[in-house]
Amino acid sequence: MRISTLLTATGFLLAGSARTLAQTVDPNVDNADTPFIRNIRPDRPGQTVTTNILRPGQVQLEVGSQRQLRATDGTSRAFSRGLLRVGFWGLMELRVEQDYRHSPSQSTTFIPEVGPVPTPTVGPTGFAPLTVGAKMLASSNQDNRSQVALLAEMTLRNGDDSYPDKVYEPAARLLISQQLGKRFGLEANLGFRQRGFKAADTSRGQYIGTLALNGPLGEHFGFFAETYTTWQRVAGWHPGVTSGVYWRPLPSLRLDLTAGNGPGTASYAPTGSYVGAGISVRLPH
Repeated sequence: MRISTLLTATGFLLAGSARTLAQTVDPNVDNADTPFIRNIRPDRPGQTVTTNILRPGQVQLEVGSQRQLRATDGTSRAFSRGLLRVGFWGLMELRVEQDYRHSPSQSTTFIPEVGPVPTPTVGPTGFAPLTVGAKMLASSNQDNRSQVALLAEMTLRNGDDSYPDKVYEPAARLLISQQLGKRFGLEANLGFRQRGFKAADTSRGQYIGTLALNGPLGEHFGFFAETYTTWQRVAGWHPGVTSGVYWRPLPSLRLDLTAGNGPGTASYAPTGSYVGAGISVRLPH
């Protein structure tokens, strides 16, 4: 109980600090027409969530798939994720995220005197439990060079029956970004996720910290690079990296190629090295 109280108090302290930090930036700064603000800023493909908040009436869809490079026999090599973001009122957006683990390719194991035997499937497949959430900007201006936002999420108990031990999973993140020049951006996250609502669940929760840099490689091409780590009391520290390039033919359309290695930060996300690709589109422009 004392742990839950301490975490709650810490959450209020972080929220207050975020609000204070965000309000120190001049809201009248002329920054609305810079590429960093005007162009689409997806929350994919890495672990870092941007401070970008969709404006009321805007809808953004982000989808992508990744292929694990060192999956064991019988486990799924392909993992897909879709994120729907909707600009709500004020400085808030609503979010729905759905993961999908593809069925593994059929393989066989040779057993003497028996011959080839199909390798049994290991682990869950199909649609994972749905995650719903809201992202809120702590400042009063979406065009600031420095931005602070808060993300709150809840993973539900639905999904395919092959996913074991499904429980409600609350999570929260503090999101910070700093625009560098007109086109570069530095983003950082600090978050916490737990399975269940009991004090014992809190003590077994997982912390995450991320730091990401993105910028241009020309008029329509760019790069992103990210380092992150998770920490859990029993498992300890597990660092990871993500890097890639993107092509943005329109201000509201972006395609990306990515590669990474590290732990999955969602309960059913795969761990290890992977390559992937995705697309993000925002409507209206």
